[in-house]
Amino acid sequence: MERGNEYVKKTQKDYSLAFKLRVINEVEKGYLTYRQAQKKYGIQGKSTVLKWLRKHGRLNWNKGAIVNKKETPYHQIQELKKRIKRLEAEKEILNMVIEVADEEFGMDLRKKHLALSLEEQKRQSEDKQA
Repeated sequence: MERGNEYVKKTQKDYSLAFKLRVINEVEKGYLTYRQAQKKYGIQGKSTVLKWLRKHGRLNWNKGAIVNKKETPYHQIQELKKRIKRLEAEKEILNMVIEVADEEFGMDLRKKHLALSLEEQKRQSEDKQA
């Protein structure tokens, strides 16, 4: 940029700490990558957001560190929700199988299974105490 005959250097924009922390929060929760945050908020400098993450972030953003996007708390919660849903479906299927087996064989497998699992839990707790 020129003003009269002298050249005026383009200065970097100063961002408030609150703004930086908001951007960092969005990136660390997995809502945006640091590059997406840069574009979304019009942040100057290709590595500005990454520098903020290294300085103010809670995750390891140092050079050479392997950053897995699924490490973020948001992604961990999403994965755990999927796992719970799958385990609940498996439990429902197993309960149906037990009911069918009970009807077919005239047995009460649920009571037998529960009794066996309680005995196993008791043995494991005794082993831990010893």
